[in-house]
Amino acid sequence: MSDTVLIVEDDTRIAHWVKRYFEQAGYSPEVAHDGESGLARARSMAPDLIILDLMLPRLDGIELCRILRRESDVPIIMLTAREAPAERILGLDSGADDYIIKPFDPQEVIARAEAVLRRVQGKVQQVITHGDISVNETSRRVTIDGQPVNLTHAQITLLAVLMRHPNQVLSREQLINLAFHHEFEGYDRAIDSQIARLRKQIDRGGRQPIQTVYGAGYKFVVDEA
Repeated sequence: MSDTVLIVEDDTRIAHWVKRYFEQAGYSPEVAHDGESGLARARSMAPDLIILDLMLPRLDGIELCRILRRESDVPIIMLTAREAPAERILGLDSGADDYIIKPFDPQEVIARAEAVLRRVQGKVQQVITHGDISVNETSRRVTIDGQPVNLTHAQITLLAVLMRHPNQVLSREQLINLAFHHEFEGYDRAIDSQIARLRKQIDRGGRQPIQTVYGAGYKFVVDEA
């Protein structure tokens, strides 16, 4: 049985175009043209992948992505006409696994979809633990001293990358490549704000494992004694 894809896009021309390419690639795509119907369709059909436009009537793509992420781990690729790094961060924070900037090559959409599906379908339960901090990369759950911590999708991804490289300094560029698989122009300073928020969330009584190495990047400090 082919993978099912839900395309939520209010521009009927783009929706038809993307749907046709997914059909040609062997997928079973369906289309919704606004956020509310997209949510209803996602709940009823339980797709393997969602292609989600950022700007939608009735319920915008960011809010729809947040709702979907609370309800399931379905991979989501966001389509956006906005190139600003802040918009990209917002999309990742809302739970998107990837995003593509319009105008785009339809073959790129298919390639990104296949890459995301390979990552999801090939995943095994992966838990990283250092000290009292634990990250389950499969369930996207973070705990400190056994207590859950509410982090955004992007913050969990960054924390997992840092914890996979204990006591190693990672530059902004390395964090972008390891966490998000793309190099985004102007994105490096946005990493700083993400790290700052992440540090506040995981700080417990002054115990702060993420350290800034000025002029070099960041590292997750682990006591090796």
